[in-house]
Amino acid sequence: MNVVVIGAGFAGLAAALRLSRAGAKVTVLDRLDRAGGKAALGYEDFSSGPTVVTMPQVFRALYDRLGWAPPALDPARPVTLYHAPDGRTFGPEAPVVPGALDRTQAQLTAAEARDYHRLLTLARELYEAAASTFLFAPPPGLAGLARYAARHGRHAAPLTSLHRLVDSGPFLTPFWLRFATYLGADPYRAPAVLHNISWVELGGGVWHLDGGLLQLAARMYVEARARGVEFEHATEVRTLHTRGAQVVAAHTSRGVFTADAWVSAADHHLTAGWLGRRGGATRLGVSGFALQLRLTGDHGQGHHVFWPQDYRQEWHDIRRGQLPQKPTLYLHLDGQRAFLLVNAPPQPDLGAHSALYAELLLRQLQARFPLPVQELRALSPADYARTARGGALYGRAPHGLLGSLRPGWRVPGISNLAQAGGTVFPGGGVPLSVLSGWNASGQLLGLPYDPLGGPDFG
Repeated sequence: MNVVVIGAGFAGLAAALRLSRAGAKVTVLDRLDRAGGKAALGYEDFSSGPTVVTMPQVFRALYDRLGWAPPALDPARPVTLYHAPDGRTFGPEAPVVPGALDRTQAQLTAAEARDYHRLLTLARELYEAAASTFLFAPPPGLAGLARYAARHGRHAAPLTSLHRLVDSGPFLTPFWLRFATYLGADPYRAPAVLHNISWVELGGGVWHLDGGLLQLAARMYVEARARGVEFEHATEVRTLHTRGAQVVAAHTSRGVFTADAWVSAADHHLTAGWLGRRGGATRLGVSGFALQLRLTGDHGQGHHVFWPQDYRQEWHDIRRGQLPQKPTLYLHLDGQRAFLLVNAPPQPDLGAHSALYAELLLRQLQARFPLPVQELRALSPADYARTARGGALYGRAPHGLLGSLRPGWRVPGISNLAQAGGTVFPGGGVPLSVLSGWNASGQLLGLPYDPLGGPDFG
């Protein structure tokens, strides 16, 4: 079978590897000039997206399927160091490290410690209730959704907002709200069930992968090439031509490609547009504005979050389509490199303000965490729009009662096309994108579902 995969991010690479292992002849089309998707923008030796690993069992299982030696994974301690404007810091540790909860709670007041334990326990319960339906399983149908609703629906607080659920004082409330942004949500508009995301990091831990995620993308690319997969870079898909219930050709910037079957590991909205299915207006989730920084000297590994004085104001700015003037700063240190990321509206035209906004962010970072910067490169929503509609990192905003549900792997009315990636089931982030690409392509060829190590409740 001749299969074309659109997109060489982690979902597309996982799909290409599973298809080639099943004997298919695979060609990958990608708009960028190298593999890695959102992680491959900007400097060649930098990740421009994900910087660390969660759900390590997925990576261990992937390495096992590919016949690689187990990955070198080291837990981050703490998972992230949080900095309040008044200088207070908080470094939670994951239960994978003995005594972690005691050390975490010792950094808090007695009331905060009780709230932390209560909300961490609730996050675990929500995650464990959802994982077997919404993470480590094929996309659920109506029967699966009904079973989940009957067993766990009331406990998921369906009529409660995330903000009300996690309200625990001025210090901890923004801490808990931030995790909803991992799915692209405005945390003040997110449903309570998104609280389960916090367990992925606080329960399962944050891990350093030897060589980093960009190196993993490169390794998957080399493995795919060795298995005969052909890559056509700098190739922009413009339309997908259908005949009856099948896609028969892709019209691209470099000519026409034909295939027996297709996997689109591109943004779900882009896939729909190529098929001529524009649909109605959709509220997009959050985008990002990032700085890639080259530093003098080795500053080790670390993850830092610097809160603004008014976290709510940051989201008021984003809702108005403005780059927040005092945003939350996420900083990842990796030796002589650093990656600074802030939330931004999904509006590519904001790229016109890149230089001035980059200066503003660098000044704010240096005021709170001085670093010897030699060189920098800014990445705006316009850059992220090369791989996602409007630059929205996770597709549509997961707001409302059913907002976190993602499209399934199959496109209605099309029999030979599967869709994968962070904007479809099971969701965003590298582990879920790998799960999506691996299993969407497997479903296309009638292969059994493979949970890749999950569920693992720790």
